[in-house]
Amino acid sequence: PLVEAMEPNRTTMRFVVLLVVGTLIVSGAAEYVRPPPGRAILTEHDKPASHPQQVHLSVVGANHMRVSWITDAKHGHSVVEYGRASGNYTTSATGEHTSYRYYLYSSGKIHHVTIGPLDPDTVYYYRCGTVGDEFTLKTPPAALPIELALAGDLGQTEWTASTLAHVSKNDYDMLLVPGDLAYADTQQPLWDTFGRFVQEHASRRPWMVTEGNHEVEAGMALPGSPGPFVAYTARWRMPHEESGSTSALYYSFDAAGGAVHVVMLGSYAAFNSTSEQYGWLARDLARVDRRATPWLVVLLHAPWYNTNAAHAGEGEAMRKAMERLLYEARVDVVFSGHVHAYERFVNKGL
Repeated sequence: PLVEAMEPNRTTMRFVVLLVVGTLIVSGAAEYVRPPPGRAILTEHDKPASHPQQVHLSVVGANHMRVSWITDAKHGHSVVEYGRASGNYTTSATGEHTSYRYYLYSSGKIHHVTIGPLDPDTVYYYRCGTVGDEFTLKTPPAALPIELALAGDLGQTEWTASTLAHVSKNDYDMLLVPGDLAYADTQQPLWDTFGRFVQEHASRRPWMVTEGNHEVEAGMALPGSPGPFVAYTARWRMPHEESGSTSALYYSFDAAGGAVHVVMLGSYAAFNSTSEQYGWLARDLARVDRRATPWLVVLLHAPWYNTNAAHAGEGEAMRKAMERLLYEARVDVVFSGHVHAYERFVNKGL
């Protein structure tokens, strides 16, 4: 299903909300019963080991993008060549690579390269690591109007494929994902199949994500065991440092030349009034000039309000801690995931 929302008096930003599951519910409807998962789609790498795979984009500041990809651990340079014409790469940028271990699993080289400055609303052609396929990207506009697509709890099934097909039919500028990406749940090769599965879409438009419960993946409480979020933070690097955050689990960024400010909260990071996240959120919201930024959007994974009995109260502690900050900042809309269904709520009719 595809749900479109547009503010009647501010028609300069459009949300396209896509649901991975095949059911739409509204508050007051019959109790929602989640259907069984769709057929899994596990995408293999059919290119040479040195060729980039799992390519995806994220925004960094006003006019830069981060290109992320993976190569075999023995191959690949952290360099991106790019330009405005196919095959004519007039500029290059170098970055860094990392890797991680999760018990017996060893990741490939995870490359992150920031390119720019880039012109807004412009198509660029690029190649990662000097070998392999050419990709195209389109930068977001530097002013309103802008179109943001939202899809959470993705996984890698036939339903995911259907959702992403809906996304691709819209000329959207950016995809926002409120958590639960690969559903690896400690099975690390599923991160690789997911990255290959979404590459067709994530290599063309920036994907801005926050973590869900399926990204936690905490190891056993034993010396040398992996900590939580190891795969997520290594693979899906977001601009947390650029937004003054000390944690990769929450951050913010501007879109449309600052007309939209998006806050990505961490449902699985500490959020009480003495936490780093709470203090960062208060400072971040205080810096927003609503005269220059008419849209203030928040994403998080576990919803603060929902009528599904199976998830009742899961976001309540975070709501009690942080909701006041959002009301005082006059946040326009909050999006969440986790429940695999669609509901919307208003506060006292406002």
